[in-house]
Amino acid sequence: MIKISKAETESDYQAIEQLAYVIWRAHYISIVGKPQIDYMLDKFQSAKAIKEQIADGFEYFMLAYNDKPVGYIAIINDGDTLFLSKIYVLSAYRGKKIGKAALQFVEEKAKAANLKSITLTVNKNNQNSIKAYEKLGFENVGPTVKDIGNGFIMDDYKMVKVL
Repeated sequence: MIKISKAETESDYQAIEQLAYVIWRAHYISIVGKPQIDYMLDKFQSAKAIKEQIADGFEYFMLAYNDKPVGYIAIINDGDTLFLSKIYVLSAYRGKKIGKAALQFVEEKAKAANLKSITLTVNKNNQNSIKAYEKLGFENVGPTVKDIGNGFIMDDYKMVKVL
């Protein structure tokens, strides 16, 4: 059973930080390298960073499978679109429709807010995720490169799902 619950406590932020550490190290080191992962985990995925992002308007949600925390998402309203900033699931739980349930949840949030689309960015080399997003109705609208500091960039595609 898949459960999605809002992250609201310091304990939730710590749990997300721990999930991020495991998920990112398992999946992204081969894509962008360990130094960039270490930097991004500290800058964007630490409990402190999550708390700051929530103060800036982001909403974080924990994903649980049979009551075990297995992933998380983060969203923010951005004009007439809902920006899906983060969606991550432990590798051992991929293929169990957790990501699909999370994206359906995000779509419901966007529709409830009368937004016209959902946008996200995905690393250009993350082919499995790109294919999964396309299968769920997202369209690749082109490249986007963002300087994230410390000599690192995010070299992504922007994807949009019109509602």
